[in-house]
Amino acid sequence: MFWNEVVRLLEAEAPPFVIEAWVRPLIAEVNGDRIRLLCPSALHRDRIRDRFLGQILKHATAEAGKPVEIELDLAAPAPAKSVSAAPAGRASTVAASTTSAKKVASTVERDSRTRKVRKPEQRDLPYTFENFVVGTCNRLAREASLAVAQGSQHTVNPLYLASASGLGKTHLARAIAEARARTDGRVIYTSSESFTNQFTGAIRNRKMDQFKARYRNGCDLLVVEDVQFLGGKKATQFELFQTLSHLVGIGARVVLTADRLPGEIAGLDERVSSHMTAGLVATLESPDALVRREILRVKAAGGGVRLPNDCLDLLVDVVRGSVRDLEGVLVQLVTTSSLLKRPIDLALTEQALGKVSALRTTKRRLDMGTIIEVVAKLYETTPGALASRSRRKEATAPRQIAMYLCRRYTQQPASAIARAFARSHPSVSNAEKVVERRVLESAPFRYRVEAISARLDELERQPAAR
Repeated sequence: MFWNEVVRLLEAEAPPFVIEAWVRPLIAEVNGDRIRLLCPSALHRDRIRDRFLGQILKHATAEAGKPVEIELDLAAPAPAKSVSAAPAGRASTVAASTTSAKKVASTVERDSRTRKVRKPEQRDLPYTFENFVVGTCNRLAREASLAVAQGSQHTVNPLYLASASGLGKTHLARAIAEARARTDGRVIYTSSESFTNQFTGAIRNRKMDQFKARYRNGCDLLVVEDVQFLGGKKATQFELFQTLSHLVGIGARVVLTADRLPGEIAGLDERVSSHMTAGLVATLESPDALVRREILRVKAAGGGVRLPNDCLDLLVDVVRGSVRDLEGVLVQLVTTSSLLKRPIDLALTEQALGKVSALRTTKRRLDMGTIIEVVAKLYETTPGALASRSRRKEATAPRQIAMYLCRRYTQQPASAIARAFARSHPSVSNAEKVVERRVLESAPFRYRVEAISARLDELERQPAAR
């Protein structure tokens, strides 16, 4: 497979995000010593010509053992469809699939007649744990998702991922499905809307036996997205409740996602809500400055774009929303640079963002003193006690939580946080690990941390003092 070998050689020279963004979407038509690369857009074609054509030509020549000619052209628009890997020995055309993630997810399921797993290729489903940027805002959700994917931590069942739109819960859900599919597990990936439609259709067509068999017999992992839309649908809720009970009972894993906690879903039966929270509820929150910086850096590198540090600083300061917001503003900046044929600099970044001052958030920035005071008050102790040398449990637990929240809500480095508690640098890292482990293992501890976080979120929303 000639083109696959060229791509493999390119992978050794460029980050995976770059390959995913620019090389994988190419469709290669190989005809003797001529290679025609079809690009999805004119912008994509220009980027390949400017950044990658020399490397592609070098590796293609080496692989062919003779000089080759490469032509860049635009691919004709076509409906998205899934493409299977070509059998060994057949070269000619290797096409990158443009299947939407939702359709790809459904192909993970095993055909009950052939007993063969149809697994999406990495380029079809670019949602992996490796390209998920981790920070204090999402580390628990990521670690719990990884545990489900690896088949460990059986108490994390079901796993309920909750967050506002665009913060990564779907990324993690699909990463779990992809990882389990690689181990030949039978994965069913669906949405609450699809589950409801299939359920009502089965009732109408008197095929409930087939419906139940599909979701319960031999299923190793069930992923249901957007369960908030089940509110008020009593019959569907009951069927899902029975399905979850059966799967958890036989040791299969269940992952649910929603934009709110089960207790906040209007019209959700208490039994269903209780069953959804019987394992672990993990929330993903808006990325902090450190995570926003890494997301922007990774996304830019994925497009072969280098962001100057001052531009990166401005973007991190201005855009404080979801991952989707960050992606949107980065696309705006890169597109502006391409259309105006100008390098990315601070002036262009401000121009792309519009009136920067109008976009700046009015969100109050919390300092370490405020966070320490809130934690101390809720634990009925004093800030001085948290910074004392006491190793008693009454002081250790709130101290570790305060360190953890200082990392999460401020941009202070670990060394500065350690000094605020009269501790050494490693103690902060240790506190983060302890808190995250206890949140995973102890529901009462998790509720306490969530209560403190809710109070800090409330303070952040208050206007900053002028």
